[in-house]
Amino acid sequence: MLDVIKSRRSIRRFKKQAVDEKLVKEIIEAGTWAPSGLNNQPWKFVVIRSPEVKDKIAELTRYRKIIQEAPQCIAVFLDTALSYDRTKDIQAIGACIQNMLLAIHALDLGGVWLGEILKNSEKVTEFLGVSPALEFMALVALGYADEKNVTSQRKKLDEVILSEI
Repeated sequence: MLDVIKSRRSIRRFKKQAVDEKLVKEIIEAGTWAPSGLNNQPWKFVVIRSPEVKDKIAELTRYRKIIQEAPQCIAVFLDTALSYDRTKDIQAIGACIQNMLLAIHALDLGGVWLGEILKNSEKVTEFLGVSPALEFMALVALGYADEKNVTSQRKKLDEVILSEI
């Protein structure tokens, strides 16, 4: 697991090959195993495969090319009707998305968590036809990676550990 965590990267270029529906469901299921306060599981998802829908959603962000070229995207929502503590529920959504990204990587796929689109969250929610009680949290673009050797650096532990008491 530690190798999967350390080797996962955000992938922004994808092959045109579609991802099997079964794999997409495995990715979403991995997300649903994230921890949540009171086990309220406040997440909902919309799987987007339609090029026309992706094009419309892509108009709402400067990262449009990633969305248009990804074989599919998963819109992640917070179900406010299930919410009991906003901060904890947003943290749970983050854990859900991280689980999904790790599953994507473990399944030899590539994915990226897109958040800049949140500036137009109400438009995304309206366009996808979901209830206003569902708050758009992120878009995950995924597919077979069309880039290799993506690298990343991390700060040293002595830069992030404030103290050991």
